[in-house]
Amino acid sequence: MEALLKVRNLKTYFSTAKTQVKAVDGVDFEVRKGKVLCIVGESGSGKSMTSLSIMGLVPGPQGRIVDGEVLFEGQDLVKLNENEMSDLRGNKIAMIFQEPMSALNPLFKIGDQIIEVLMRHRKLTRFDALAKAIEQLRSVGFPKPENIVKSYPHQLSGGMRQRVMIAMMMACEPKLLIADEPTTALDVTIQAQVLDLMRNLKDQTGTSIIFITHDLGVVAEMADDMVVMYGGQIVESGLADVVFDKPLHPYTLALMGSIPSIHGETDRLTAIPGTVPSAANFPVGCRFAERCACVHPSCHNNMPELREISPGHFVRCDFV
Repeated sequence: MEALLKVRNLKTYFSTAKTQVKAVDGVDFEVRKGKVLCIVGESGSGKSMTSLSIMGLVPGPQGRIVDGEVLFEGQDLVKLNENEMSDLRGNKIAMIFQEPMSALNPLFKIGDQIIEVLMRHRKLTRFDALAKAIEQLRSVGFPKPENIVKSYPHQLSGGMRQRVMIAMMMACEPKLLIADEPTTALDVTIQAQVLDLMRNLKDQTGTSIIFITHDLGVVAEMADDMVVMYGGQIVESGLADVVFDKPLHPYTLALMGSIPSIHGETDRLTAIPGTVPSAANFPVGCRFAERCACVHPSCHNNMPELREISPGHFVRCDFV
């Protein structure tokens, strides 16, 4: 299937007077049209910075993309200026942030914020944009959207604000939606509703989705394709069913092992020792070596390449 987005050797670094922080260090993946790609990994793995790099929202001036390509429909987004990226954001590419309260402007009513997107990108009149905003809010499950458009963000619950963000980001029917841990702050019931909502919208509009999460349960439910990140790099990628059925990288195996069993086979969860290494001081060799249960002496000196083990299944480990 044809790829909508191709990320090639993406490197996003932050430079200070004393050091260079390699937040994203040589990332490659593709997003297929109409499919969901899940990016999974611990905090500090580079997931969110990858998404901000795609959107052209890397915090400056210290942060910048130093190498690589982000090809959206064949166009390299890295080479676009801010005005050209502004035309794409919210229009062809949209992003749902982890905490909607920080993404929504507390000084403006919900309706005004959705209307602004529609008037900016669809050139609608304010009257038509209001009608479209009400329609969008109804599509994400609000029974009385006429009241929601008159509300301020602080008057809504976390789940309602997340629905508003989804409605706003889908208003222009983007071809690519990036969701950065959109269910993290929600309870289990609301999380399930949000996932169902995103899945239904994807099926109705054909929008491709990059879903960033640390929850493997969400990945199993949502993903067509899967990328596992660690230390700013991809350590394993492939079809989600293949990676879940046959995880090969020690880090992926460790993540799978930390999932509680519903059958009660053990009363203790498997923990991954240590923490993700600092992006300002990565080790010379494999970045997971210090925490790996299968470590070899050479792992500390040699950086493994991302190799194709089977068709479409890539693993960054010399001992797989």
